Amino acid sequence: MTEGLFTANNTWMLVSTALVFIMHLGFATLESGFVQKKNVVNILFKNCMIIAIGLLSYYAMGFNLMYPGGDGGGFFGFAGFGLTMPEGAAGLIEYADGGYTYWTDFIFQAMFAATCCTIVSGAVAERIKIGPFLIFCMLFVTLSYPITGMWKWGAGWLDARGFYDFAGSTLVHSVGGWGALAGIILLGPRAGKYTANGIKPITGHSMPLAAIGVFLLWFGWFGFNGGSVLSADPGNVSLVFVTTSLAAAAGAIGAFIVSYFMFKNYDLPMVLNGILGGLVGITAGADQMSPGESIIIGFIAGMIIPVSVVFFDKRKLDDPVGATSVHLVCGIWGTLAVGIFGNMAGMDQIITQLIGIASIGVFTFLFAFAVFFVLKATVGIRVDEEEEARGLDIGEHEMQAYQI
Repeated sequence: MTEGLFTANNTWMLVSTALVFIMHLGFATLESGFVQKKNVVNILFKNCMIIAIGLLSYYAMGFNLMYPGGDGGGFFGFAGFGLTMPEGAAGLIEYADGGYTYWTDFIFQAMFAATCCTIVSGAVAERIKIGPFLIFCMLFVTLSYPITGMWKWGAGWLDARGFYDFAGSTLVHSVGGWGALAGIILLGPRAGKYTANGIKPITGHSMPLAAIGVFLLWFGWFGFNGGSVLSADPGNVSLVFVTTSLAAAAGAIGAFIVSYFMFKNYDLPMVLNGILGGLVGITAGADQMSPGESIIIGFIAGMIIPVSVVFFDKRKLDDPVGATSVHLVCGIWGTLAVGIFGNMAGMDQIITQLIGIASIGVFTFLFAFAVFFVLKATVGIRVDEEEEARGLDIGEHEMQAYQI
């Protein structure tokens, strides 16, 4: 490994880290657009706090839970609190085979970790108390996310079984989706959403903000997937850029076609979520797919979106931004797609992928449900009816996003 190649690798990983950081702005903007204007300050506050809590929690404990070292193959490990950089070259050019430094490894992974709670934030929007939600985020990033992440990325038991998830269709996105599902089950729907006369749409206040958020997320995904190559390898990084973009584009088309036949209109929120569904779907196998396969994966993910949104609505599971459909359902599809189209495609790999999906899903859902349940039973997790009607911006923050 030459100094020049090491520098190029590390620089690309830091650029990717910055791109993933921008995704938090994308989530904040998307969620702001999809909620009512009386709750915009609240959603922005949560997104600011999520990245702060995520970084500090992952520093304090999460990183060393996810990457405990040792021989691997286990269910749990812990390398201690805080960060301890290996001395000399062991933390620099000899770390990760010259792909990046110890510090780069931490900050890149920390940006991923905070994403999980951002996914939950949108799903529980417009009725959750801010304090209990932040407690949930701290526990989720400190414990749940890194434990299941270790099972694959930390050389744990799923990695030993051959489970494959390149950049986190399951390990990041479905994990956030399972947490979101637990939250909306215990919270209940927003007031007036489900009536005796059917489902009442509660539309977001700003489609321009939502669209800007999606394009910021697409932009950030070049770092999310491209950085997961874990080096600046020209062939792999450029392939991942292509598969990522084609899947996103195909997701838009898939959602457009299915939503038109279902609703007989040109539904912008469905297309926006179709783009995100395509991105989530390709994330598990972006480095293994051909351009044609990435289009198929993204197209199917986009088709899933409107069907999944209706499925959850019929069960009165209220998700203002469609996070459960985008991140949970499309994350499951993308992880399965590795067994269908990937380098080790076949029934054995499909079964292995299913084992990974199920084990991570069960652990994450039970963890999130338990945390939300305890919070609900003690301090409460939902604002009262009057505050919900008036808006969380006034009730929780005593300010408004707009003065007109």
